[in-house]
Amino acid sequence: MEEEFYPEEIRNLPEIDVSLPGVKGYLMQGRQEQLVFFDIGPIGEVKPHSHGPQWGVVLQGEMVLTIGEETRTYRKGDSYYIPGGVIHSARFNARTWLIDFFAQVDRYQPRSRP
Repeated sequence: MEEEFYPEEIRNLPEIDVSLPGVKGYLMQGRQEQLVFFDIGPIGEVKPHSHGPQWGVVLQGEMVLTIGEETRTYRKGDSYYIPGGVIHSARFNARTWLIDFFAQVDRYQPRSRP
């Protein structure tokens, strides 16, 4: 059995409703922003998309992130900023844990509990 990366207090936050298999996120909802603790499997490509401003940090693992025309590999301790409306995509070849701050209140919705 694999040990959990996030402590129980984070795993008890509401999970986000996300349609990408292999992606799990725990949502901390603010009045005008969201913080998501991601656990992302080796899912390959996240297709190009855009939304409001996003800042994040890699806690463990690796992500190849393209912001606009620039592609860079981010590893443990690296942070990134994606301005609002800028097209970006990512690739995950290994399990990766990230924290992302979204400067919009509704980037993700909590998943309905069964």
